[in-house]
Parts: sequence; C-alpha cells; structure tokens
Amino acid sequence: MMYDTILSRSFSRSDQKKLGYGAIFFCLLILASIFTALKSHLGALPALTLRLTTVDDHKMLLIEEKSASQEQEVITVQKNFTREMEPLCNVMDPRSDYCSITGDVRVQGSSSTVFVAPSEMLTGNDSWTIRPYARKGDETAMGPIRKWSILPSAVAHRPIPICTEHHSVPGVIFSTGGYAGNNFHAFTDIIIPLFTTTRHFGGEVKLLVTNKNPRWLQKFRAILENLSKYEIIDIDSAGENIHCFPRVIVGLKHHKEMIIDPSRSPYSISDFRAFLRSAYSLKKENAIKLQDGELKRRPRLLIVSRKRSRSFTNLAEITTMAETLGYEVVASELDSNMSRTPAIVNSCDVMMGVHGAGLTNLVFLPENAVLIQILPIGKFEWHAKVCFGDPARRMNIKYMEYNIKEKESSLIQEFPLDHVVFKDPVAYHKHNWNLFKSRYLEKQNVELDVNRFRQTLVKAMELLH
Repeated sequence: MMYDTILSRSFSRSDQKKLGYGAIFFCLLILASIFTALKSHLGALPALTLRLTTVDDHKMLLIEEKSASQEQEVITVQKNFTREMEPLCNVMDPRSDYCSITGDVRVQGSSSTVFVAPSEMLTGNDSWTIRPYARKGDETAMGPIRKWSILPSAVAHRPIPICTEHHSVPGVIFSTGGYAGNNFHAFTDIIIPLFTTTRHFGGEVKLLVTNKNPRWLQKFRAILENLSKYEIIDIDSAGENIHCFPRVIVGLKHHKEMIIDPSRSPYSISDFRAFLRSAYSLKKENAIKLQDGELKRRPRLLIVSRKRSRSFTNLAEITTMAETLGYEVVASELDSNMSRTPAIVNSCDVMMGVHGAGLTNLVFLPENAVLIQILPIGKFEWHAKVCFGDPARRMNIKYMEYNIKEKESSLIQEFPLDHVVFKDPVAYHKHNWNLFKSRYLEKQNVELDVNRFRQTLVKAMELLH
C-alpha cells in the first residue's frame, strides 16, 4: 500500500503505464537470456495445437500437445497422403492401361479381380477394368485379352476375400496373348514393357501371367528368369485361391515401338540391350572396327532368310557377291530357338533382311553394328522407319535402307509395270490392312539385283571403319 502511494505521488498515470511496460520487457529479456544459455540442455519443446470440438452439443477448446518429432511425423504423413491420393490407375495413355496399387492387395484369379483392402490413404469410389496388354486400341489384339477388375473395398460393398497365399514381394499381372506369337510384338508389346516395369525390383518381384502361352514362356525363359527370382504364377488357373501382395501392378508401361523413352523411365534401350547380353551370355559387345587396307579380318554378314514369304530367291548369288567384297557370310532364318538365335546375331557385324519380324533380332547385335532393311514393293517406308529404323538408331546401330525396284519383286510375274499394284500401292489396298498384308507381305518374294545391291554392302563395310 505504501509503495502504491509513493508511485502515485512520484509519477503520473501515463508514466506509471510506461514503467510497467518497461518492467515487463526487462523480465522477458532476462527470460530470453536464460533460455538461450540453457538451450543446449533442453529437449525439443512440445508443440501446442488448439482444436475446437463438440462433445454432447457443447463446444470445447482442446489443447493437444505434440513433441517436435511427432509434429514431423504429422507433416510426413500429410505429404504421403497427398502422394497416395493420386489415382491407382492410369487409363489415359493411348497405348496401355496401367495400375499400381500399394497396401493390402488381394488377387483372385477365378474372378479376374484385384481387391484393394480399406486404407486411410485410399479414398473415392473409383474402380477400373483393364486388359493387361500393351496394344490398346487394336481390337484384333485386345479382344481375346482377359479383363481384370481393380476393385477398392469401398466399391465392392462386401467384405474382401481372405488371403490364402501370402507373398512378401510385389506382383505384376501381364498377358501373353494378343500378337505374342509374332517376334516383333513379343518384344515391343511384352518384353520391353515388362523390362521397364520390373527391372528396378532387382528380381524381387513375382510375375502373374494371364492368357498363359506355354510356348512363349518357354521361348523367353532366360529373360523372365533374369527379371524375377520366383516361379511364374499362372493366375488364371489359381482357382479360388487369394494371393495377397504388398503391391500389385496390373498392365505394363509402353513407350514406343521397340523404344524406351529415358524421360519416362530410369532405363534406356541401351540398358535393355546390356540386360539381354547378360541374360544370354553374349560375348560380343562391339562390332568389328576395320582399319584402312586391312585384309586379315573379315566382318560377319548375317542374311536373314525367309522360307514362306518375302524370301530371297537368289540367296546363293547374294552370298557369293558378298564374299567377294570380303564378308564372311552367315545365312539363317532365325527361328524361335532362343538358345542359338541370340548368339548367331551377336556374332555378326552387319545384318540384312527384308522387312519382317525377323529383323527384331537386331536387339542382339553388338554396338555400332549395321542393319540393312530391304523394303519390298508396297510403300513400306513408314513401317520400316517406325518398326526398325528409329529403334536401330536409338540402339547405337547404324541403319541403312534398300528399296527394291519393280523387277526385283516377284509381283512382276503377276502384274505389268504400269499396274496400280506398282504405281500406287495405297490406291490399290485403300488402307485395308488385310489386303495390304495379303498382297505385299504374304505374296511377294525378292530377287535382289546383285550389281545394284553391291554398293549397299560396300557402304556398310565403310561404316565399320
């Protein structure tokens, strides 16, 4: 009381307020100094969170206390939640549908269904039905492909089935149907997309095959065994068994024909070719490098021969001419025997053949080899470029084309030179694929003019210098 009287007499009311503010500031300054001195001895202070809630119609202000580490966990969960909110499936790609589901994922072969268990990270009522084959839009190829449903529990409106088989590694569902019997489609529709989809798992992934093709699986066994350390699962024959995985991918990512786009994948087509060399124990990484005037070493020329269509009718004459130029010639049809075909191709420096699936084996050629694609009558330029020309350049293979003349085609035996078959192939088939295929692919053979073609082989040898 006495101090209050003294203050009131010595200072005006405004002065008293200023003095009070100064005292408060001085106290805060002292506290800050103490805190700074002891900071290294203190743990992380809790964070206070105010939350307005309602209990029994009464609003209450709750104060929640979180440590700094708990606060960081909340931030991390929020980031993960944002990432997981992305759609499980991408069905907007023009070439292939693709789903990637992480969590409690259950696969039932009998119903072709992938069930997704309830999860805090899974919201929405979307479901998807896709065919796991990378030639979307081609109904001839896609028609027989089995449809798979991706069904989150919120959409199923019933309890999801109980696991009967548990797997500790991810699973990938893909089809070996469609055009898989054709070597070109086997690689561009399945093998290359399967590589880009599974390679980063380092073998710790299980392959679930739908539309199982036993011959196909046997043919490419070396590739499949190097992508997965586990037995292949024939998921269509799994019956009522429920296979449970921590992650399931349905469908394969496809970029372009025989090409991997590095901007969309951690891998390139060069990585794929290195993978093939390892899978098939191929010894030759680089094509021969010739020196000017060198006579001792002969580059190996592989002539891809065909028996049924687009075959060389003067193979012996072509072989003799090539040998006079200094080539060691190997002629092979390159059949489906993958125990020998990769080694044959890899041993050669130049490969030549008429446009067709056999040229797909260029993937086994060594670096800096030469590919000569022979284009029959029929306006094959676009097909030649997309199927083999562009991929060859991406694979570090030197690419050449040779367009045959009318007199080098067997069609000359059926039609006069001024026929529309020669003059305007597009007008002849009118974009009818079956007519194009029948006339220009299945009913045409090639008799190379060896004198004219000679310059192409000379140029190929120059490219090896």
